[in-house]
Amino acid sequence: MRTSTLSAPAEPAVWRTLLRAQVTISRRLQADLLAAHDLALGSYEVLMHLGEAPGGRLRMNDLADRVLLSRSGLTRLVDRLQAEGLVARQSCDSDARGLYAVLTPAGRMRLAEATPTYRRAVRRYVLDRLDPEEQRALGEILARLTGEREERPVPVQAPREA
Repeated sequence: MRTSTLSAPAEPAVWRTLLRAQVTISRRLQADLLAAHDLALGSYEVLMHLGEAPGGRLRMNDLADRVLLSRSGLTRLVDRLQAEGLVARQSCDSDARGLYAVLTPAGRMRLAEATPTYRRAVRRYVLDRLDPEEQRALGEILARLTGEREERPVPVQAPREA
């Protein structure tokens, strides 16, 4: 375990800066997605995780863990997405109590429309502000903080899309 080399008063400042950065970036992503697609960031993240999942479906509990929402918060969000026709629910054959969230064709289309906006925003608000070495270092630091360091290597920024 590492020992802090910061002074005691500086430690809370680093923490608050990390929190401000996360909130600021999330708000900017949300604003861009709402303006361009009338899609909240949380809704985009649900669609994104479903789009990346095999068959476009995930158990509700797994999806809640991935989007960092409580089970009840995810249920309300999926209710809204279902009302918009972007997500459907399917029962689990192996567990009568289990439910899957499933990406619908309309949800897949909305995800495809919003993804370029999301990627441009991530580049604008994060990646373009860091050189490749800083991106790598930030990726390593964040992976260490989340405990993902051993699970998968941190990729370096992919080449830009045209």
